[in-house]
Amino acid sequence: MKFFRIDLLTLLISLFILSGCKNQDGIGLAPEQPLSGSLYVDTNIIVNTEKEDDIYTTSYIKTPVGFLKDPELGTTGSDAAFALNLPGTVAYTIPTGTITVDSAVLVLRYNGDFYGDSLTSRFKVNVYQLNERPLVTNNYFSSYNWDYRKSILLGSRTFSARPRTPFKIMDVVKGGADTLKRVPAHIRVPIDPDFIKNNFFGADPSVLSSNTLFQNYIKGLYVAADSLQAGNGGMYALTLDSSSVAVYYRSNTGGLLDTGLVALPVGHHASRITHNFSAPVKAALANKTTTSSTFYIQGVLGLRTRIQFPNLAEIKAKAGGDIVINRAELVITPNAGTTIPFRPIQKITMYGLDLAKQRILLPDATGASSTSLADPRFVSVTAFGGYYGAYAQSPNEYHFVITGFIQDLMSGKLKDNGTYLGAVDASNFTSVDYLAAPQALGRLVAAGTVTDKTSPNFNGKIKLNVIYTKLTK
Repeated sequence: MKFFRIDLLTLLISLFILSGCKNQDGIGLAPEQPLSGSLYVDTNIIVNTEKEDDIYTTSYIKTPVGFLKDPELGTTGSDAAFALNLPGTVAYTIPTGTITVDSAVLVLRYNGDFYGDSLTSRFKVNVYQLNERPLVTNNYFSSYNWDYRKSILLGSRTFSARPRTPFKIMDVVKGGADTLKRVPAHIRVPIDPDFIKNNFFGADPSVLSSNTLFQNYIKGLYVAADSLQAGNGGMYALTLDSSSVAVYYRSNTGGLLDTGLVALPVGHHASRITHNFSAPVKAALANKTTTSSTFYIQGVLGLRTRIQFPNLAEIKAKAGGDIVINRAELVITPNAGTTIPFRPIQKITMYGLDLAKQRILLPDATGASSTSLADPRFVSVTAFGGYYGAYAQSPNEYHFVITGFIQDLMSGKLKDNGTYLGAVDASNFTSVDYLAAPQALGRLVAAGTVTDKTSPNFNGKIKLNVIYTKLTK
């Protein structure tokens, strides 16, 4: 372990190391509460990469779909399975006259999030019919192997990912002139018209008398990201709750021709996620006994990292007595050469485990601590940290303010049953996410315990900056 002690005469220099602790622009302690004390920088932190939990992926607002070839971490694939609803989810009456299906399109709405190579990659999705109905009463793990008709391709689309680019389509107006309208960004996958003709317009009227009977009959669709797509690929988030199969048809009633559009909304849905990790990641996963020089965090339920602080007692011993932690800040830096073309994930989280090994928030993530619920050293939710480049002084780092957590560990009021760093969605600004979730798309390759001074990651190794005050009797 390395500790660097800096006395009070050089405290101002120390504060620059802590990204300006006297005035954090609302981050951490208030500006009117200047920090004082001694600084220790602890670089002896144990990090071990683990697989993320396999969880239910049912009906998330954001559903990841795509195939990513990550040169550092390996490959990740995410598909989607979903039921189809009747229009309005009520009994449907087939229009009178002779119906001709001109075309059918699976409209997959983008959510806006994307991670990967959108400039040079070409993406491809294939659509199949499920052999089983996604039941609204069931939750499905990310590893669930869906049964679908692999030999019958209903539709396919090769495209460039443009998750934030709206475009115009023809709006079919029944009984009137069709018009051009602007629509949000989405993927349009042509579906075999005969599939719609046979399973919707050509179905027995009793099948269309209720949504349950229709879903039992048609089962649903499976959208598979093609692993043979060009380039490194990527992951994009879809809003399946606002996606549908749009059916364009013509009706001929006694020689009176008209065009129509009917939509079959997407119903209950879930993700199927697979990972094939690289050799370095597999080696990191196999290491259970020693700390690692590199650790990994990966979204789409890929990887998380356990973190341990084995020498907190030594900080107290070196101080020569009991101490109060004025500020404890964990600093994480991506490995050199791992940020292009894959930018580090926008946000990560830090959480603990209780005695039952269930995830819990750290004291600093709730603004409270077992030491003192009203203690101003325990920061608010917004100050907890985890955003990449949140500090202008350190744009290539992640920071977590964990003063309360470290104080409680050091005082023995809290036991470390497991502390982890993991990937989370960056869109939540009102609370600290700590549960595993599939919608976080990015990844992080970061410097762990680096002892080789010639390594390009030596100065960026993970560290805990602690400013403390020794208690006097």
